[in-house]
Amino acid sequence: MKKKLLIYAHYYIPDTASTGQILRELAEGMLDKFDITVICVVPSYLGTIEDKYKTQKYYKETINGVNVLRIRVPEFSKTNKKSRVKNILFYFFGAMAATFKVGKMDYVFSISQPPILGGLLGVWGKWVKHAKYIYNIQDFNPEQVLAVSYTKNKFITDVMMWFDKFSCKQSDLIITVGRDLVETVENRFKGKKVPKTVMINNWIDENEIYPLDENNEKVLAFKKKYGLDSKFVIMYSGNIGLYYDLENLIKVVERIKPGTKTADGREIVFAFVGAGSVLDKLVLYVKQNHMDNVIFIPYQDKADLIYSLNAGDVHWCVNAKGIKGVSCPSKAYGIMAASKPILGVLESGSEVRCLIEDTHGGLCCEPGEYDKVEENLRWFIDNAGSEELKAMGARGRENLEKNLTRNVSVRKYTEEILKL
Repeated sequence: MKKKLLIYAHYYIPDTASTGQILRELAEGMLDKFDITVICVVPSYLGTIEDKYKTQKYYKETINGVNVLRIRVPEFSKTNKKSRVKNILFYFFGAMAATFKVGKMDYVFSISQPPILGGLLGVWGKWVKHAKYIYNIQDFNPEQVLAVSYTKNKFITDVMMWFDKFSCKQSDLIITVGRDLVETVENRFKGKKVPKTVMINNWIDENEIYPLDENNEKVLAFKKKYGLDSKFVIMYSGNIGLYYDLENLIKVVERIKPGTKTADGREIVFAFVGAGSVLDKLVLYVKQNHMDNVIFIPYQDKADLIYSLNAGDVHWCVNAKGIKGVSCPSKAYGIMAASKPILGVLESGSEVRCLIEDTHGGLCCEPGEYDKVEENLRWFIDNAGSEELKAMGARGRENLEKNLTRNVSVRKYTEEILKL
């Protein structure tokens, strides 16, 4: 008999949230050992909800062998705090109620999304189901909120910290996604009674994202569609949100004037692919400053991600200052999978910076070192088309194939859970 595992996921496919993608691949990868049920919201990552998900309180479906119980939530706007909070609370209380609908469970698995509440859902599931609880921390809060000064209210952040430490204490196992994040758990408990914690890297499915020939017709079609053909493309792909310091990095991009050419004669273009709470500000800044070498491209379907990632010559992987030990930008794995060099703006000692530096897969500097960011940008421009750029990307891909594949990480998850 397979053991039964309940996963609380704010978002799950077809939503494009990166945590939803990871949980889908994790759930589907563990089906040989577990009978898995996911409790999540109806598809609504971008704020809107299809009519077919507006009539009932719950929706049951099976996706690729995983049982999915969806909760109806209200529509929301990503830029309106109140509507976002309302949406999240509907998920939280809906998921608590849905827990009674899923039968006996041996294990409960929750993720640190939404902040604090994701952990508390796991505790609830543990109590209701008398199950072992695995807390998967992708981002630490309130540390992340404090890093970007999202709130200055000490009372709120202290309460958040108390609750999340409570979730950690209640867990039978914490799984986090970087060496620096394991240190954060240890620091939270000051080395005393630290909950059992292991580190398992996030991953990318290396068979879904891989290097394509530059003359691949779908890559060429993507470039043509967005005016990137025959240009040197410096790409940012992913969430255009609060934790990446993009409002300052766009000012560095402004220093590279339209018409600037690479050593091999191509014009430079900066492509931002994705959406998020900072997007409108960036679009406005680019417009006001006549930055004709910057282009914004909507989120790509997961099936098309391979073409957009391959369309970039160099990819940004960035975090705001203070995110070390708090969060780990998974977008790095996609860049490595496509065998592309990385322009890293990441703190020393953070997991992804260690991976880039271990493999010499790109150039990195500290967040806030804007002159150094510009220097690294210009190095890539001066070395465009060189063997060194190709080698950087190739080294990243090689390390990924060895250590950061879906199979490697999913196997580790399965082993750690079954040990409990």
